Amino acid sequence: MIDLSTFSCERILNQEPEKKRITLLGSFPPLNGSTERSCAIVRIEKTSFAPDFDLSSVVNIKPMQSTDIYSWFAGWLASSPEKRPQGDVKIDVICPATQDHINKYSPQRSLLVRETPELYSSVTKPYIDSFPPSRTKWVSKILDGESEREAILFNSPDFVILPDMKWDLHTVESLYLVAIARDASLRSLRDLRQEHLPLLRSIRAEAYKVVQNRWGLGPGSLRMWIHYQPSYYHFHVHIANASYEAPGFGMAVGQAHLLEDVISLLEISSNIFEKMTLTYGLGSNMVFTSLCWLPRKRSMQWINIESTSYSH
Repeated sequence: MIDLSTFSCERILNQEPEKKRITLLGSFPPLNGSTERSCAIVRIEKTSFAPDFDLSSVVNIKPMQSTDIYSWFAGWLASSPEKRPQGDVKIDVICPATQDHINKYSPQRSLLVRETPELYSSVTKPYIDSFPPSRTKWVSKILDGESEREAILFNSPDFVILPDMKWDLHTVESLYLVAIARDASLRSLRDLRQEHLPLLRSIRAEAYKVVQNRWGLGPGSLRMWIHYQPSYYHFHVHIANASYEAPGFGMAVGQAHLLEDVISLLEISSNIFEKMTLTYGLGSNMVFTSLCWLPRKRSMQWINIESTSYSH
């Protein structure tokens, strides 16, 4: 485990006030026998309030402004690990971080592209095929039981379910899990066929069993979706509390495809995702955008959406 106290901050990579999150770029001491410090990204975000929170947890209060019946104050929390097991902030670390990671977590424009089946074959698929197995080695370690074994909530010959790193592991209202398929030949939405319907239905059923047994969440309590483009090319399904719609959770139109809808479309046609034109968002800084799409910009219709941090 990395010692956070050894982190040396180089600069603020991104500030996202609406998400109560800041991303820092810096480095940690050399890892694995290296003689150079390891580039790292550290993301810090405020966690949600505990269900039993009360004002007594605010130990220092300073009045800031008052107008008629309205006032606002600055307050500072002092909570113990026993009262706040999820912490006051959640800290994610990527180390060693590559230029791809730096691009992903830097502010950038979102761009919409329309990917026809022909463009998938000539542009997207060769890009995916170029990835070495090491790109998803961390996924293989989970599936092989080498890492996060204690975090697995469901395990079968076809897939596993475990908490997503975006979740604080305590706040049910923001519950976020992920189901990862074992079939390495399934890399994205484009690879799904009718023969995969049993897998998708099983993921849906087992996800509901897990949340019912562990957290008492009933039918209709989950939102399940598949990203296209995904953040990594090993097929997985996102599973979140249906009541939670926080920004940055990858639920946007042009990125998320509801599992229910995917199942329904495959029931209509076995190869519908092979034949469909898919419209999705890309970050302007992403390697996929610069290598594969920008050279074809003149022949494409692009729509600028907004300036944002584009992350899955």
